[in-house]
Amino acid sequence: MTKRIERAPAKVNLSLHILGRREDGYHTLESLVCFTGSGDLLTFNTAADGFAVSGPCARDAGPDTDNLVVRAARELQARVAGLRSGAFHLHKSLPAAAGIGGGSSDAAAALRLLARENALALDDPRLLGAAAAIGSDVPVCVNARARMMCGTGEVLGPLLALPPLYAVLVNPGVAVETRDVFARLNLAKGEDYGMSAHPKIECGMSAPDLFAVLRRARNDMEDAACVIAPVIVDVLAVLGAARGCRLARMSGSGATCFGMFETRIAASRAARAIRRSRPQWWVKPCILR
Repeated sequence: MTKRIERAPAKVNLSLHILGRREDGYHTLESLVCFTGSGDLLTFNTAADGFAVSGPCARDAGPDTDNLVVRAARELQARVAGLRSGAFHLHKSLPAAAGIGGGSSDAAAALRLLARENALALDDPRLLGAAAAIGSDVPVCVNARARMMCGTGEVLGPLLALPPLYAVLVNPGVAVETRDVFARLNLAKGEDYGMSAHPKIECGMSAPDLFAVLRRARNDMEDAACVIAPVIVDVLAVLGAARGCRLARMSGSGATCFGMFETRIAASRAARAIRRSRPQWWVKPCILR
C-alpha cells in the first residue's frame, strides 16, 4: 500500500497581458506566474478507490464526478496503459472560481502523485498532454515554480529564480467565472488587444527591481472583472492602502487580489489589519516562489 500527501499551492498571476483572440476563439496571453507555499492538500492511497473532499471550501469544489482531480486521473489513464491509481482525498482550503488556480493546482497535484506511483517524469509527454486536456492553467501548475506562461497557457518559459516575495491574498467571497470576464473583453476572433508588450523578467532580479518591472506590467482582465464584481475595487483599495504595500493587483480573472510587501512582518501586519476590518473576507499572508 502507498499513501502520499501532496500540496496543491495557489497560483498567483503577478501580471496578465492579453495579446489578442485567435480565430479559434481562444485568447493568447503573457503572464508571470508564482505560487504560494500553502494551499489545498491531496492525499493518495493505493489501497482504495474513489474520491472525497473536505475542508472549509469543500462545498465549492463541484460534483465529485467532475472534480479536476478525478478528471486528471481519467486523462492520464487514457494515455498510460496499466496506470496504477487509487483513492484521492482533497482537503479544500482555497476558494473556487477565485483566479488563483485552485482546481488546476489540485489536478496538477493528482498528476504528480500518479507520476511518482508509476515512475513517470513530470515532463513525460503523456502527463503534459493530460494536463493540457484538463485546462489551460494546469500545465504551469505541474511544476509549481515561478515562470512566464504564454500562448493559451501551454507555452511555458524556463523556471525563474526570483527573490522572496511577501504577499497578502484577499478574496471577498464572490465567485467570478473566467469565461464571463473574457466575454466582457469583447474581442472579436482574430483581433489584437493593442496594448504594450510584457516587460522582460530576468533571473536574479532584486525585489525592488522586480517591483519596478511589475508596476509597468498589468492585468488586462482586471477592469472587466471589476464591472462583473465591483467589490474587487474595494479589495484593491484596501490592499493598496495597507501600510508598506508596494503593489496591489488582481490575480487571474479574479476575484482574488494580492498586495506585495518588502518584508514578511509587513505582510503579516497587513493581513491582521484586513481580517479585523473585513472579517467576511478570505485573507492569506504568503511567500510567493
